[in-house]
Parts: sequence; C-alpha cells; structure tokens
Amino acid sequence: MPLLNKTEARPALPSSPTSPSGRRSSWSAARLALTAFFTVDGFLFAAWVVRIPDVRAQVAASHSALGLALLCISAGAVATMALVGRLCLRYGSRRVTVASVAVFSLAVALPAHTHSVLALGAVLLLFGAGYGAANVAMNSAAVDLVAELRRPVMPSFHAGYSLGGLLGAAVGGLLAGRISASWALAASGALGLAVVALAGTALLRAPAAARPAPRESAAPAPAGTAARLSGHARLLVVLLGLTALCTAYGEGALADWATLHLTDDVHASTATAAAGYAAFAFAMTAGRLSGTWLSERLGQTRVMLLGGLAACAGMATAALAPSVPLVLAGFVLVGLGLANVFPLAIAQAGATAGPQGVATASTLGYAGMLIGPPVIGFLADALSLPAALLTVAASSALAGLLALAVRRHRTGRPA
Repeated sequence: MPLLNKTEARPALPSSPTSPSGRRSSWSAARLALTAFFTVDGFLFAAWVVRIPDVRAQVAASHSALGLALLCISAGAVATMALVGRLCLRYGSRRVTVASVAVFSLAVALPAHTHSVLALGAVLLLFGAGYGAANVAMNSAAVDLVAELRRPVMPSFHAGYSLGGLLGAAVGGLLAGRISASWALAASGALGLAVVALAGTALLRAPAAARPAPRESAAPAPAGTAARLSGHARLLVVLLGLTALCTAYGEGALADWATLHLTDDVHASTATAAAGYAAFAFAMTAGRLSGTWLSERLGQTRVMLLGGLAACAGMATAALAPSVPLVLAGFVLVGLGLANVFPLAIAQAGATAGPQGVATASTLGYAGMLIGPPVIGFLADALSLPAALLTVAASSALAGLLALAVRRHRTGRPA
C-alpha cells in the first residue's frame, strides 16, 4: 500500500530492477510526459485569459453578458468531471489524459471565431468540458505515479501547471499587440496538439504500475466492514474536497481582487498592483517546486496545516497593512502557504478512492475557485474590500485544520 495514505510517514522507495541502486528513477519518462501535460494545460488556459478582452470586443458583450458566457466554462467543467472519473476507471487515466488535452487544445482556438454571446457561450461549454476533463484525468494519472514512486511528488505536477500559466500569460501579453486573438489562440492550440503528440506517445508507451485498491490505511480491512469503509472513504474524500475548496477560494479571490486592493485601498500604482499578483503567482510556483522536499521531511499533513496557517497570517497582513511593502509580503506568504494544499488534497483523495475520488475533490475545489470572486465582491460592497479579503484568511486556516481532521479520521483517532 503506498505510504501516501500515511501522511506523517516518510515514504520508502521501492526497489526496481531498472536501476542499479535498486531505486526507480523518480524522473521517469511517464513523469516527464505528465508534467508536460500539466504545463501545457496551464499555458493554454492563460493564453485564453489574456485574450478575453479581445473576444469580448469581438462579440460586443456587456459585462453581465460576458459573465454569463464565462460561467459556461465552469458549467462545462463541473458537468464533465464526474463522468471523466468513470472513464478513467474504464479506459485508464493516461488514455483519457491524452484525449482530453487534445480536445482542450482544439477548443482553445474556437472563442476567437465567435461573433455573438450565444455562440461564445456554446464554445466555452466545450472549452470548459475539455479543461475539466483534462484536470481530472491528469490528476488521476498523477496519483497513479505517486503510488508507483512512493514519493509525494504531486506538487511538482502542479508546479508545472503554475509555470505554464505564467509562461502563457507572459507570451500572450507580449503578442497581444502584434497578432490577432484568432492567430494567437490557434498557435496556442497547435502547441497543445504538439505536446499531445509527443508527450502522449511517451506517456502511453511508459509502463504503468497496477493501481493498489483504495483503502484508508495500510492495515487490511476486517471482514464484513466493506460498507463501513466505503462510507469512511466517502467522508475522507469530501473532507479533502472541502480542503481543496477552501484553498481554491483563496486563489480565485486573489486572482480577481489582489490588484484592486492594492490600487484602491493601499493606493499603489497600476504597475505595482500587477507586480503584487505576479509575486503571489511566483511564490505559489516556488512553493510547489519545493513541495515534494517539504512533504518528505515534514509529512503531508504538517505541510498542509502549516501552509494553511501561513496563508492565513499572510492574508490578514495583506488585508490590514497600510503600506505597499507589507501587502506584497503578505501576498507572497499566501502564495507560499497555499501552494501545496490543493495538490496534496487531490493526491490523497485519489489514493483513497481512485479517479472518482479525484473527480469529487476536483469538483469541490473548482467550486471554491468559482465562488471566491463573487463572494468577495458582495462582501466588499456590504463592508469593505479589506474586510472581505479576511475571509480568505479564514478559509486558509480552515483548509489546514481540515487536513488535520483528515489525518485523524484516517488513523482512527477522534477529530
């Protein structure tokens, strides 16, 4: 049984005839290929985001109409995630990963060719379906690799996603004044298909270890307890999904409101405000790059608990501090704190209940990213933006405490 499920244990590496030292190379062809898929997924989504203003002008959408069209991305993703979990069980996560990223790559070019809000919404349904399918399938394949390597390497895959997002935003911003949205998104889609062809071939050809049966602990289940354990597994997955939701709530809120907080409440320049969100994004990428190292030394539960508490402190500082340097420092601490909570929660959900666990936790996590921005907006109107941002501090702390509750339920101790 992979020691991933024993969140405080330091995993031992399996012996393998493929390495003279008895250790399987941690950077196998499958892991490199899957990292490429995560990276291009982040790149494609960012390439679309930076072109939203161009597409909005093309379809002549009002703010409310554009908001409804953008909700179609969420609708497509949420409607697809549970189905993809079942497809992964039937056909294998790697095959579904290749197919879903191919669909996403094709779909990313379509919004630039729409000329009405209705057509844009229909296209974004397909876009969201591809995006949601890709995320469930990739995370399910990553869970299998984590089990095979017996190392908590899930944060490294999400670091690839974060890095891809940064690259997509940077390249998209540089090309914005030079080529049209249709050419830029078509080029991004072509890049995605090239990655599917190259990395997909490597991923499908790489040997796959058999997935262990999902269980809550390393101890064998007693006879006659299958139903109870099934209910226990569902509870763990829901708790892990709520952990992901609390983390994604903060990510979504900062993506939409961090720059506005800097300009309106702290009176920073527009350039400084943009740098504030960039600092948060870079901190999150750096935190995920160090996630495996931290998880092996501190244990996954401690990383999630300390990360949630650090993000809480950072967000409270950023929301209440009167000076720009302190707000920027707070955003960096939030990025470092939240970096590994989401990927580790998804990894543990997959280890507990397989692709269906990944699908359930991902759906809840995605819901957190959706509700974050509007909740912050309503609270900002009713109270103030700094007060509304304190909910991010609260949700971050709750994410860490939920991770602790998961460990206690897993090990049989009362929460």
